[in-house]
Amino acid sequence: MLAQLIALDWGTTSLRAYKLTTGGQVLEQRSLSSGIMQLPGTPRMIAGQECTDGFELAFDEACGDWLDAQPDLPVIACGMVGSAQGWREAAYCDTPANVANLGTSLQTVRSLRGVDVHIVPGVIQRSRLPNVMRGEETQVLGVLQNLPAEAGGDLLIGLPGSHSKWVEVADGCIVQFDTFMTGEVFAVLSEHSILGRTQQKGASFDGQAFDRGVQVALSADGEIGPLSTLFSARSLGLTGELSATAQPDYLSGLLIGHELSALASVQRRRRNSVHLPSIVLIGNAQLCARYSRALDACGFARVTLAEQATERGLWQLAVAAGLITPNPSR
Repeated sequence: MLAQLIALDWGTTSLRAYKLTTGGQVLEQRSLSSGIMQLPGTPRMIAGQECTDGFELAFDEACGDWLDAQPDLPVIACGMVGSAQGWREAAYCDTPANVANLGTSLQTVRSLRGVDVHIVPGVIQRSRLPNVMRGEETQVLGVLQNLPAEAGGDLLIGLPGSHSKWVEVADGCIVQFDTFMTGEVFAVLSEHSILGRTQQKGASFDGQAFDRGVQVALSADGEIGPLSTLFSARSLGLTGELSATAQPDYLSGLLIGHELSALASVQRRRRNSVHLPSIVLIGNAQLCARYSRALDACGFARVTLAEQATERGLWQLAVAAGLITPNPSR
């Protein structure tokens, strides 16, 4: 089956490439560690000329052979590749942002191969404390495409990660979103703080330690905030109540618990209701499993996991941009 589109999810630390055919079906996919902050640096020949540009090198490594076989394949990319530090900056679109219409605002960069790479813009929420996303808007579109119209009225889309995003949508638009630096804070505390000195990575997930961290965040002790409760990851170890291998999962649960406790509070306030919205999670399966566990403890009863949101979103944006036709004649 012939491919119709090359789709790239190009972030800070990784580059995922997909070869797609009718309806966004994945024919082949690859994952490289060539994010925009760790691009390859070894020169090599591309299109008959020596190349030293890291973006060109990563692009060729990811899908050069696909383009050798089908030189006319259109290419679309989302993520940090469109940031100010990326290959070509794609200006943010303001909220409320109709995600399906982002395909009409693509930025283009011509590669050494003579192939245009179409870059998806990010989304900005302008306020006293501005908020931005790049890549998540494409995943949101991928989720919305597979939902019945009536399902979007009471929905929150969660994208756990280094910078977790919680996105409120209405009528196909991103209207508001919150960012929590939970994953990055966990990494910094584990690798560069006193909390990491007594931690030891366990062979498997310690659900009991994780749940304990979540419950501390949700308890009266947690009301004082994470800057106070975080020290318990050390003190419980010093008193022998938390083993070295349990401490990483306890810290993970503590941070995620604080994140979701704050999320629940802000959702109730914004909605002026005690009822919490349905959740759709997008991302790494193991991380989403942790969040599902903690969301249940926080009172979010309706949680589902979306798959292949990035690929579906990039396909839809390519259709909107006229790069491909959704149902080509055979």
